[in-house]
Amino acid sequence: MVVRPFKVVQTKDVPRGTPEFEEKRAALLRAFADKIPQEYYIPEDVANNPPQDVSGLATQFGILTPKEVEITENYDATGLAEAIASKKHSAVEVVTAFAKRAIIAHQLTCCLTQWFMDEAIEQAKKLDEYLEKNGKTIGPLHGVPVSIKDHMPIAGTYSSYGYFGSIQHDEKDSQFIGILRSMGAVFYCKTNQPQSLMHLESDSHWGRVLNPYNIQLSAGGSTGGEAALVAMKGSVLGVGTDIGGSIRGPAAFCGIYGFKPTSYTLPMKHMIAAPFPAELNVLCSIGPMGRSLRDMDLMTKGILAAKPHLEDPRLVPTKWTGFETPVTKPLKIGIISNDGFIDPQPPVKRAIAWAKEKLSDPKFKDLVEVKDFTPYNAAEAWSKIRLQYWPEGGKAVVDHIEETGEPVHPLSAWIWKDAEVHGMRTGLDVSTMRGERDEYRIKFAQHWNSQDVDFVIGPCFVGPASQHDTAFYWTYTSLYNFVDYPGIVVPTPIKAEKGEQYAEDYKPLSDACGHVKQLWEEGNFEKAPINLQINARKYHDNELFGALSVLKDILELV
Repeated sequence: MVVRPFKVVQTKDVPRGTPEFEEKRAALLRAFADKIPQEYYIPEDVANNPPQDVSGLATQFGILTPKEVEITENYDATGLAEAIASKKHSAVEVVTAFAKRAIIAHQLTCCLTQWFMDEAIEQAKKLDEYLEKNGKTIGPLHGVPVSIKDHMPIAGTYSSYGYFGSIQHDEKDSQFIGILRSMGAVFYCKTNQPQSLMHLESDSHWGRVLNPYNIQLSAGGSTGGEAALVAMKGSVLGVGTDIGGSIRGPAAFCGIYGFKPTSYTLPMKHMIAAPFPAELNVLCSIGPMGRSLRDMDLMTKGILAAKPHLEDPRLVPTKWTGFETPVTKPLKIGIISNDGFIDPQPPVKRAIAWAKEKLSDPKFKDLVEVKDFTPYNAAEAWSKIRLQYWPEGGKAVVDHIEETGEPVHPLSAWIWKDAEVHGMRTGLDVSTMRGERDEYRIKFAQHWNSQDVDFVIGPCFVGPASQHDTAFYWTYTSLYNFVDYPGIVVPTPIKAEKGEQYAEDYKPLSDACGHVKQLWEEGNFEKAPINLQINARKYHDNELFGALSVLKDILELV
């Protein structure tokens, strides 16, 4: 048998580095490819000439058995855990199905960085033996495959910050991963992310992640590999981090669910190898990504049940009530049509109109009260957060990237260019930034209160998924990192359509707004899904899920 090369679809290559770097990168990719059985290769003609929409292709190649199709398509994580606990499916059957589908998804979208099917099957065998012997499961995720973002340490695997020089081997699980393991989760792959983790397209030394619904578009970042994998049904539940939209952006680009909690709610101990300067003023969160609201609740509840604050004193002790949080009065919902800085592209405006119409139906008047809402000075928040991400001017990251001969990618340079000119800030500078941040937070809260709303619903991004290398403006997500409010993104039935145009009376709210219109007119966004974002006040994560228990049926959520 002639062994053909293992091919991963790339519609736009990542920039090339020095010959020495490219040689090291090629060796890394070969080592990955050498692990893949040829019977899992997709047809060569598809790899060489894929359709624009690859989201439904995984079942068409005969690689998955009918039962594996059923396992990967017909459950969310909650349902899958129940099926394994009742012995309808074994943990080995389930992880085999998802590992196979994940490697198919990778060939079509470049969503993976590591794939360890054999190790996952061994882990699943032990879980099956435990269930058979004891008549009970290890925990609420017993046998459920969970995909993990590349930078998160899993014992026996590698992690990185999305560039070659940051790769390291991890001997121990990070705290979050360890808790998932104790809940019975099975780990079978790690997923792609951006160079430096700090922009909204997942393009690393592993390649560029493609959007399953339109491979000419981005899957988002920084947790773009996770989002694409879940959308391709190669994962039922994943884990992301979010310091500017890194859970919510890719979840929205790929039409799945993603939850960013208030910072220091869920544990991030040992999640990155070195302190991250951005977190001097802008705090990161970790949270679930998946197929349903109840899966967001399931993972959050399970992690907090382990009382992670006893191990990490940075965490705020939180009792999770989630969907059981009582709702005792009609919800006051603010609808964000635009943030006063950038008017969203046409399909996003349609999704907002759809949600407003649903919520305004007279039959729900005892459940929700709908109001128009505008966030406080989104342009100021975007300007400040771009500087506060990089108190060292980005130089340390640039030096670390370039020392191996790797090139700096366009969106990496874009996100730190405002801070770069200031160079390394002093301690006093950083303290002053914190004062500005806190002053903004107070004004934001006052502005929220003056509009008398409990929750807000609005865009996740300035448009649907962006074209490659054009995710410049994350204002709709980074705003809530700056004020540290929790948020969840949810799918809608709206998709971008060919030929959609801006309204005739459109007037740009800013230069950035005009640029967003230009990007729309230059691109092809057909079939890109549209999500909406729902936010609550800081530390009102339980109340957000209580509200979701009401909004779920109104907005046709699962």
